[in-house]
Amino acid sequence: MLKNTSNSFIDPKENEEQIRLNRLASIGELSAGIAHEVRNPLTAVKGFLQLMKEMPNESYLDTALTELDSALLTLNNLLQVSKPDLEEEKHSAINVSTELENILYLFQDQVYRIQMTKEFDDCDTIIFGQRNMIKKAFFNLIKNALEAMPDKGELTITHRVSDDKLTIKITDTGIGIPPEKLDLIGTPFFSTKESGTGMGLTQVFTTLHKHNARVKVFSQVNIGTTFEVEFPVSNKKMLGVVEMVELVYKEGQTFHEFILENKDEFDKQVSRLTKDSLNKIQGNSPISEAELSELAYSILEYVDENNERELSEISKTQGMMWAKANLPLVLKLEWFQELRIIYWDYFYNYYKNLDLKFDEFFSVQKKTNFYLDAFLNNYTISYNNYRSQVLQSQLDVIEDLTVPMIPISDSVAILPVVGTMDTQRAKKLQEKTLKQIEQFRINHIILDLSGVAYMDTAVVAHIFRVVDGYKLLGCKTIVTGIRPEIANTMVELGIEIDGKFSIKGDLKQALEDFNLIAEA
Repeated sequence: MLKNTSNSFIDPKENEEQIRLNRLASIGELSAGIAHEVRNPLTAVKGFLQLMKEMPNESYLDTALTELDSALLTLNNLLQVSKPDLEEEKHSAINVSTELENILYLFQDQVYRIQMTKEFDDCDTIIFGQRNMIKKAFFNLIKNALEAMPDKGELTITHRVSDDKLTIKITDTGIGIPPEKLDLIGTPFFSTKESGTGMGLTQVFTTLHKHNARVKVFSQVNIGTTFEVEFPVSNKKMLGVVEMVELVYKEGQTFHEFILENKDEFDKQVSRLTKDSLNKIQGNSPISEAELSELAYSILEYVDENNERELSEISKTQGMMWAKANLPLVLKLEWFQELRIIYWDYFYNYYKNLDLKFDEFFSVQKKTNFYLDAFLNNYTISYNNYRSQVLQSQLDVIEDLTVPMIPISDSVAILPVVGTMDTQRAKKLQEKTLKQIEQFRINHIILDLSGVAYMDTAVVAHIFRVVDGYKLLGCKTIVTGIRPEIANTMVELGIEIDGKFSIKGDLKQALEDFNLIAEA
């Protein structure tokens, strides 16, 4: 059983005094952390400025600016904890199980070493809150769990509802947390990582507490850690709720003009959406925030104009661009789905000002869904087609490397067979080499078997049937590097040598013979 961070109850007066002392200790640790994290870079800045007074040097200025950035980042992290989201994100309906699935997709590169187990029940449960902040919190918890298992391990995520509470547990089999440090989890500047700032989990706890969630941590050293997050839920389903936005409408505006009229508010929503998507891309993103924002406007403009051709073009271009950048498809689909929600909020707030009959409104809605779905379908097809083409080209390269015929003159080539030779690879060798012999007009081929790791009886028989094919094309074969186990298989199979091919001890001998022929 993993140890809980919660303490047992003692005498109320003693407990109250203990809580007060713990708070004072936390304040002291926080103050010391701030002093340490901010003082160090500022001390470095002061030192470099003094050096610049004595001997001006541009590199000193660069270093000083870097250190100032570090200090500002520390202060900004503290502000995020005390007052997160200066640009307040609107609350919306959140299906946490779906968000967890999307987050896990981003860590697919870990499945080769980590066993991931999902135990999701009650997947239709909805909570209400700031979607991007919730996703960021769980992203960090899952990332920390994976980092706690540097070699192998198991990550288990459960999602269940009981007694009007949604409980998500994230359990790893990693290094664990010492008992004396459990109570410090979530404290600013405290981290179990050597290079950690201690602010990541602080922001996670702040976000979850802001959503009325309770967080418990259970851990044992060298056994693992569990983060248990408990959200209050109600029976009310929030899906389908339309955002009642206070927007400006002018008589006679088109929908596109309506969006431009309320551009500031629209930009804020798209900017939050775009930043959240780009933040999930590990490393430098090849896609800029400006490009995604421009794409959002283009999609809405072409939908409003019924411009299916342009919508098709940008969807195909975007699919290929996203695939070329090797970015997860799910991120773009998620971005588009969020954009679609924003679109429908504006759509509702625009059309409520018009005197449309039900049939007219339904017709507009049907048309809009058609174009939005068309963009999504074309984008997905383009993305998958490009990835398939890349995969096929990689397979072609692998096949070429598997059968590397090397011409050494106008009529002589070497075919080195390396590694394990199975039936499928033998068939590829047959198809490729027969074509290449005809294409390059090869008269002599040196089949070198010295690099073969293993070749079973059926494959040995197949290889020498291929040699018969070379003879049919007028190409003579010299076999080199026959190992004892292959020779034994040839004897067992009764493979005849006379007239079919000649044998040399190694590749060097065969090449020397060809040099003598050339000199003659």
